[in-house]
Amino acid sequence: MKMPPGFYSSTSNCVCQLCKSLYGLRQAPRQWFAKLSSKLENYGFGHSYANYSLFIYRREDIFLGLLVYVDDIILSGNDASACQSFKKYLNECFHIRDLGPLKYFS
Repeated sequence: MKMPPGFYSSTSNCVCQLCKSLYGLRQAPRQWFAKLSSKLENYGFGHSYANYSLFIYRREDIFLGLLVYVDDIILSGNDASACQSFKKYLNECFHIRDLGPLKYFS
């Protein structure tokens, strides 16, 4: 690791202490997925047995399916108001950006 540009010190053996994890670290995706999973489970989602990145929410006649791919999320459901309230909850937990209807998925 190199010292940031503009940082000058009289000694050459300086050490940087990280106060939070960097995005590029190996464990960063795992920690992000663990935090996302816990928030989804708190809301009432459960893991799918068929696909580990698929979360399912079922309450009475409401169904929501959430698929995670790297740092993108695809949300589908049969109740628009339930989708909106879930997106509001997710935005409170993480600062998300809604990209609108799905345009391409393979």
